Amino acid sequence: MVSSFHEVTRLLEAWKRGDRQALDQLIPVVYNELRRQAHRNILHENPAHLLQTTALVHETYIRLAGAKAVGWENRAHFFAICAGLMRQILVDFARSARSEKRGGQTITVSLKEDVVGTVVPGLDVLVVDEALHEFAALDSRKAKMIELRFFGGLSVEETALVLGVSRETVLRDWRLAKAWLLKRLTR
Repeated sequence: MVSSFHEVTRLLEAWKRGDRQALDQLIPVVYNELRRQAHRNILHENPAHLLQTTALVHETYIRLAGAKAVGWENRAHFFAICAGLMRQILVDFARSARSEKRGGQTITVSLKEDVVGTVVPGLDVLVVDEALHEFAALDSRKAKMIELRFFGGLSVEETALVLGVSRETVLRDWRLAKAWLLKRLTR
């Protein structure tokens, strides 16, 4: 684990310096973690949802490969970027699935109790995305924290590192953000 941690850091630094082959070397090292991250996101989806874990990881890779330059700070920052990409892919997929030419399906997610404090079943992923955009207008850091924890599955410590705040700040903000999100999504 420690060797893969250092390998991820080394490859991110090489990619940051412009070595485009570093991404190809990085993906096998982080693939299992990206699959776990994608699987957590897919678990929140409606069982009829057609996007599979592997497809979400591959689409994330395609978007990463298309990135011009990213100033990677560390391993946690990399997974935070991947969390944002996965969220956007799920939102794009939901919008596409909802379009009239595809029958106007609704893609739903279920917020687990450990995320919002109580189970909120069958939420539309677009409603969750809209709520996060609304929350970002009020407090962008707390909205980013929700994205990192919910879509990225980052720990409290990793989230604190990415956001540049203390662990205690993340825990305090997490309680407030969960309450706001639950109230917003259940109205």
